[in-house]
Amino acid sequence: MKLKLLLGTLMFTAFTVSAQLPSINENFNSFTTGTGSLPQNGWSTVIPPASNPATPTFVPMLTVEAGTGNNFVQAYSFFAGNKAFYLVTPQIVAPNGTQTLSFSSALIGGTPGGTGTLEVGLVASPTDMSTFTTIGTIVNLTSSTDTTSNFTVQSSSHQYIAFKFTATVNHVALRMDDVVLTAAGALGVSDQVKSKNNFVFAVNADNTALEFVAKTEPKNIEVYSAAGQKAAQGKLKGQKFDISSLHSGVYYMLIETAEGSVVKSKFIKK
Repeated sequence: MKLKLLLGTLMFTAFTVSAQLPSINENFNSFTTGTGSLPQNGWSTVIPPASNPATPTFVPMLTVEAGTGNNFVQAYSFFAGNKAFYLVTPQIVAPNGTQTLSFSSALIGGTPGGTGTLEVGLVASPTDMSTFTTIGTIVNLTSSTDTTSNFTVQSSSHQYIAFKFTATVNHVALRMDDVVLTAAGALGVSDQVKSKNNFVFAVNADNTALEFVAKTEPKNIEVYSAAGQKAAQGKLKGQKFDISSLHSGVYYMLIETAEGSVVKSKFIKK
């Protein structure tokens, strides 16, 4: 009897260790906030050592902070301007080239004139950033307005996503939230083609429209609820897509680009 119980425990442990996420939908609202809040829930950090051994605590800081009804990740350069530091996801199923990654980001503030960047990549290990392989383009964080970035994730054997933060000077705070990695073939799109032009969009201040910034205007946009029901469809009007009739919640989009490819993305209406 004891042998059977022990075997069951070992099997459960092995299953837990080998678990890999097919998708991610993380708004950090379930996380404990404040100093020391990361690593947590499978999310880990890679922080560079202090430049001066006499001040070993003067290193960048990554924490989960409480916003107005919505937690977010804060990346603070502290005394380490121009030094890269990383937030790493739990292990995911190896990307097969059909998935998309989206997240919102912004500059919180700090030293006047200071800005930052956020670069996303795939890594082979949550502790080894030398394997960092970039996904998409670098996001420049110069405004306090949240913008949503959308990238197609290339096929890779690397099974962790790393968010690389860099501030231009000391004492600059950046933020990131609403990380969504779609599952392979989500929403029935199994032949997704990479868009030639990455684009960004953001929900406007009064939550009535999506405001797009793109080199070429999408041909068509379809919006689906979290349950998979079509909620809206149409085209941009003046670089905006109307969402005033939608209820609060998480929505997914199929965006047909000018080149004829389909990009999957996500937004949250508050």
